[in-house]
Amino acid sequence: MVSPRNRQEAPNASRVLIFDAARGFSVISMVLFHFCYDLRFIQGRNLWWFAPPLQDIWRCSISWAFVFIAGCMFVWSRDNLKRSGRYLLAALLIWIVTTVAAVDVPINFGVIFCMGACTLCTWVLSRLNITPYGPVPAAILLCCFLATQGLARGVVGFGPCSIALPRQLYMTPWLSWAGFPGPGFMSGDYYPLLPYLFLYLAASSLARMWKDRGLPAWCYESRFPLLETIGRAALPIYFLHQPLLLLLAQLI
Repeated sequence: MVSPRNRQEAPNASRVLIFDAARGFSVISMVLFHFCYDLRFIQGRNLWWFAPPLQDIWRCSISWAFVFIAGCMFVWSRDNLKRSGRYLLAALLIWIVTTVAAVDVPINFGVIFCMGACTLCTWVLSRLNITPYGPVPAAILLCCFLATQGLARGVVGFGPCSIALPRQLYMTPWLSWAGFPGPGFMSGDYYPLLPYLFLYLAASSLARMWKDRGLPAWCYESRFPLLETIGRAALPIYFLHQPLLLLLAQLI
C-alpha cells in the first residue's frame, strides 16, 4: 500500500526546490533594497519614496522570509549543527569586514547571525525532544513573534496591552545578541535571537508536519530555475553584493 506521502511527493525527491525559489526571490529583493539604501543614504540621491512605511514593510518582507525559510529547511537539513556554525562564522566575518570598511554602521548581530543562532537553539531543542509540531504551536509562536516586535525598545505586547520590561535588561552590553541592546549599541542590520526565534520555530513546526504528511510533487519540481540557482547561492551573494552595489551607486 502506498502511503499518502509517497503519493504526493515527487519520485526520489531529495530537495524542496520551492524553498530555493522563494529564497532566490528574497535575495533579489534584498539586493534591490540595499541598492536603494546605498543610493539614498550613502550617495544622497533623492529617492523620496524609499522611506517608512514602505521601507519598513519591504525590509520585513525580506528578513522575515529568510528566517522563515531557514526554519523550514531545518527539518530537511542533514547537519544543522554544521549549518549553524557556517552561519555564525559568516556573521563574524561580516562584522569584521563592515567594521574595517567603515562605509556605514557595522553589522552587529545581523540576519545571518540570527539564522545561525536560531538554528543552534532549535538543534538543542531537537536533542531534548521538545521541538514544536503542527499548526497550533506555530500559531502560538507567531503570536509571540508579533507581540515581541518592540523587544529592542523595551516593550512587549499589542498596543494598549503592552508592558515595559525592566530597564536592567538593557543596561549591560552582554545581552545585545539576545534582543536586549545595551548602552550605545549600534548595528546596520540588527536581528537578534529574540523575537526571531519564535518565527524560526513556527516555521520548523509547520515544516515537520509538511514533511510527515508529504508535500505536493510540484514543490520538488524545477519551475523557476533562475530563482532556484540564486537561492542556492544566497550566502555568497550576501557577501559580495554590497561592495558591488556601492561601486555601481558611485558610477551612477
